[in-house]
Amino acid sequence: MPNSQHDALFILIKTLTKAEKRNFQLAFNKNNTKEDVLFIQLFNTLDKMKDYDEEQILKKIPAIKKQQLSNVKAHLYKHLLTSLRLLYKQKDPLIDLREQLDYARVLYNKGLYNQSLKLLSKAKSMAMEQEEVMLAYEIVEFEKLIESRHITRSLENRADELSEESRRIELQLTSINRLSTLSLRLYGLYLKLGHARNERDAEMVKHFFEENAPHVTQTHMSFYEKIYLYQAYCWYYYILQDFVMYYRYTQKWVNLFKEYPSLLRTDVDMYIKAMHNLLTAHFYTMNDDKFINVLQEFESFINCQQESFNENTRTSAFVYLYTAKINRHFLEGTFSEGLALVPELEERIAEHQLKVDQHRVLVFYYKIACLYFGSGDNNKAIVYLNKIIHLRIGNLRADIQCFARILHLIAHYELENYSLVEYLIKSVYHFISKNKDLGQMMEEILKFLRKNIYAHPKALRNAFADLKERLVQISRNPYERRSFLYLDIISWLESKIEGVPVQDVIRRKFLHKEPRI
Repeated sequence: MPNSQHDALFILIKTLTKAEKRNFQLAFNKNNTKEDVLFIQLFNTLDKMKDYDEEQILKKIPAIKKQQLSNVKAHLYKHLLTSLRLLYKQKDPLIDLREQLDYARVLYNKGLYNQSLKLLSKAKSMAMEQEEVMLAYEIVEFEKLIESRHITRSLENRADELSEESRRIELQLTSINRLSTLSLRLYGLYLKLGHARNERDAEMVKHFFEENAPHVTQTHMSFYEKIYLYQAYCWYYYILQDFVMYYRYTQKWVNLFKEYPSLLRTDVDMYIKAMHNLLTAHFYTMNDDKFINVLQEFESFINCQQESFNENTRTSAFVYLYTAKINRHFLEGTFSEGLALVPELEERIAEHQLKVDQHRVLVFYYKIACLYFGSGDNNKAIVYLNKIIHLRIGNLRADIQCFARILHLIAHYELENYSLVEYLIKSVYHFISKNKDLGQMMEEILKFLRKNIYAHPKALRNAFADLKERLVQISRNPYERRSFLYLDIISWLESKIEGVPVQDVIRRKFLHKEPRI
């Protein structure tokens, strides 16, 4: 059976660009040894395959016996990585920096200690400039090894200098490790929990943060110490739905790259992520003017720099840029206009399918469904909501999975599929209860649909008004506010009461600066 999602060589070949393929083939065609010809044949065969199939490979390349295949594949994989390393050496300063360490090791093994130390000193300066603290520590330890084993006639007090340097970097590494671990664990908590659902969730998050956040003085912190500290605060306030404080720390995160401009070249992924979080902060605080300005700056940066991006960066840039573009349509109430993004977005998701994780796909499907729902195309909204419902992703972003089911019910209600709504309510209620995510807003919607499925049109208007009044009261609860972040149910109810499309209501609110909740 095809196992294209698991074969490392096949996946690697499928992610190669035309330039990378050409570079590899040119390198191998120089020698044309029997072994090289075999590698090129295997490479071309795998490149043309849609799914990995060993039987087909053996049929197309009779020179490779079944017992040889795994060995030939391993060698081809290694050669591809070597080719990519040489190609990306010019784009990634870190690859070049690590190569300097390899050269220093070669010189040391040749007994050329002073030459090795000279190269290490240069590499250390580059590492410190690029804030590569781990690499700087490795270099200092190598310098200590050379100085302790050989008489190099270095400067006086060299041992003291290296010891102090090693101690200082070690403290910095410990701090970076603690802060990056805190940031990562908070992000993991968000993926599992979403926004805090109640007082208990909030207290748990606060307790975790207070227990694990180190007491630090920002004045003497390095770039990455500050980055991970700001990231941790971003996730902390984001989970608690304190979007003003979330904004403050995302802005600090972005501003760091103005303070350390050289890091824009060496860690552009971190800058792209910072801009994404800043855009998200402006989106949730409904700061549309700043949102549009930052989006334009972000898009301009991507367009100017994308030639120098690696595949990782291209994927991140695509995900974050399109997320922001869709959010702009949500902000402005231009849902129908936003639908123009969908074919292009689908194409890009397919293009990046081996690199975009399920979480991002889930979020995109939900946003696309909301675009269709907002534009009045409930059938298309249901298509994308069904994709979410049938995704096998366990409890990943259970919050979005729950809201997708609520929107799914509302879309069927809009299409007057009343018997189906009646049938689905029980399974939706069960799913939400199982995930312990039944907030007051969801409960009120389920009650409303159960009670008013077959209600007379005249009675419905009053029912919609009553539901709106109850939901406005519920929205004042800070822990219920998250429900309204995923689904602008108030605007939908107003559209039903006024008898106008929901996007017209949201557009009016945007133009007149009216609050959404």
